[in-house]
Amino acid sequence: MAGIKANKTTREQAVLLAELKQVAAGLAETFAPFCEVVVHDLRDPRHAIYAIDNNLSGRAVGDPATELGLARIADPDYPQVIANYANQFADGRQAKSTSIGIKDSTGQYVAALCLNIDLSLFRSLQTALGQFASVDQTGPARESLNPAGAEAIRARIDAFAARIASTPRTLKADERRALMRELKEAGCLEVRRSMEIVAAHLGVSRATVYVDAR
Repeated sequence: MAGIKANKTTREQAVLLAELKQVAAGLAETFAPFCEVVVHDLRDPRHAIYAIDNNLSGRAVGDPATELGLARIADPDYPQVIANYANQFADGRQAKSTSIGIKDSTGQYVAALCLNIDLSLFRSLQTALGQFASVDQTGPARESLNPAGAEAIRARIDAFAARIASTPRTLKADERRALMRELKEAGCLEVRRSMEIVAAHLGVSRATVYVDAR
């Protein structure tokens, strides 16, 4: 009887690993080429790597378990999901990793699915974007593409909406008309492109704003 139960458990574990291998392949295709996806067979720590896709670490099927894998083997209560922890490839590249432990019906760790993201490209891209977005704040040129008074108009609209416990984009027609009267009395509609500014902030067409301003 014990032998039958053991065989059933073994078959269950084999199915789990086979299915996990398919999940890993799908994830690898989705996040290629930045993410290495590894399936570990925790039943055999000396040859734990069962599958590896988008190989970024230089490891191979049959390589031994990592320290994290050994910790899971030793302790069934070890956290099942460890997400976004700092890691490093053998050549020094920084990585972000997530490890998900897989248990069988007996509660024992059988496998682990690990994702290792190469951060080097993203950090290079971050640096490039930072350089691209930088502007000279010390030069003589000072220019704004925002019409003078635009912020004051938006602030008045926000204040009006707040007074009636609403938001600019949810104002009803009668409320918009009251708003336009207030803006006109304050001289806000004399600002260049004022109708366009109001329409954009209210999320309505300029034609609607012109009608409300009558």
